[in-house]
Amino acid sequence: MDGLGLEQVKTAPRSPWQNCFAERWILSLRRDCLDHIIALNERHVLRVVQSYVDYYHRDRTHLGLEKDTPQYRPVEGPNLGNVIALPRVGGLHHRYAREQGKAA
Repeated sequence: MDGLGLEQVKTAPRSPWQNCFAERWILSLRRDCLDHIIALNERHVLRVVQSYVDYYHRDRTHLGLEKDTPQYRPVEGPNLGNVIALPRVGGLHHRYAREQGKAA
């Protein structure tokens, strides 16, 4: 941290309100993902969490982005193909897209 010119600010123990952004992310991870799986082992949990992180940073809509996703998606017209569901996080969440080359 010192090499980057950043100053560390420590939070008090058992004071989640002092780091609200991290606490909100952990709440999202638990509510959207971990509450819905039965963990088989540590490797399984790590794989599921990595899958959720990818989903969170690419496909999940965010209110701060006016209900858009962090990864750009072009607006598609209604007659560009059938809508298909693309499973994310082992099927817990989905991203929807249109099939390429097929009319509705």
